[in-house]
Formats: sequence, C-alpha cells, structure tokens
Amino acid sequence: MLALEEKIIKEGTVLPGDILKVDCFLNHRIDVPFLLEMGKEIAALYENQGVSKILTIETSGIPIAFAAAQFMNVPVIFAKKDKSGNISDKVYSSRVESFTRKNVYDAVVSKEYLGKGDKILVIDDFLAKGNALTGLIDIINQAGAELIGCAIAIEKGFQGGGDELRATGIRVDSLAVIETMTDDSLTFRK
Repeated sequence: MLALEEKIIKEGTVLPGDILKVDCFLNHRIDVPFLLEMGKEIAALYENQGVSKILTIETSGIPIAFAAAQFMNVPVIFAKKDKSGNISDKVYSSRVESFTRKNVYDAVVSKEYLGKGDKILVIDDFLAKGNALTGLIDIINQAGAELIGCAIAIEKGFQGGGDELRATGIRVDSLAVIETMTDDSLTFRK
C-alpha cells in the first residue's frame, strides 16, 4: 500500500534496535480515516474468501482488525495477553514471545468465541519474527477452526518471520514490507 509506505516515511521514526515508531498514526494516536483505508485494503484482499471472524491480539492489532471488520461485516475476536478474572476457565492458550517488549506471555481466547467451522483472518499491526502470528495460529488450530490468511499492516521483512510463514504455505499479506532498516533509514520491498 503505497499510501502506508509514504506515511511511514513522512511520520515514522526509526529507532535503534530495529524499532519503527509509528505511534503517531497506528498504535498510540490513531489516524482513524487512514486506518479505515487500511481496513478497506485488507477487506479487498480477502474478498470472497469466506472469512467469518477476524482474530487479533491486544492491543495494537485491535484498531486495524476493527477497521477491516467494518468492511467485511464480520466480528473481531482479540486474544488477551494473559487470562483475566472476567474470562472463564475454558480458553485456548498459547505462549508468545514479544520481540518489542522482550517478554513471554500467554495469549488466551475464550472457547465460546472460536470453534470448528470458523474461517479466520488474523490481523496484526507488525510482523517481525512471527511469534504473535504463530501463537494465534496455534489457537486457531486448537479450536479446530480454519486459517484463511494473515493480514499485517507493517512487516519487517529483514527479520524473516513473514517469509518463514509463507514457506509453510500460510497466506501472509502485508500492506508495507520493510526490506532493510538501519538506525536512520529504511527501504521497502517491491
């Protein structure tokens, strides 16, 4: 999505440690009209694929998933990063290592919202090593649901997670793929 690449160049900041700061429009302050355009783009990619639900992980994936769901007319489920008191004991759970936060957590989804017959589109804001997606795919498999594909706002292609998933036959569509990133510049995959 050329508009996303342009927005990353104009408003994003590259930080040391392979961190791309886009919190000015994507995951702290949200540019709603732009996010809706991203959602429309994702919906077009998965049109006629039979998606019945969108699955994401809290917190930054939720706005993008919501935007896509608006155009796909399907519900959004988000995995919580640890089981809280308001979730029943009947959950699907998967261990996930966070690249950005440098920690490990349990992603959980209540069994009442995901099951056999569901056709799932996974959506997230970033794809680096693929750990969050792998955890969500594990949850989909536990539920006996069908993974239709994964839609990502920004993929750090140089970290290999997306290419590894694609090599296993999983459909991964990223709106922007960063091919290289240094402490002061980045290039996009064409």
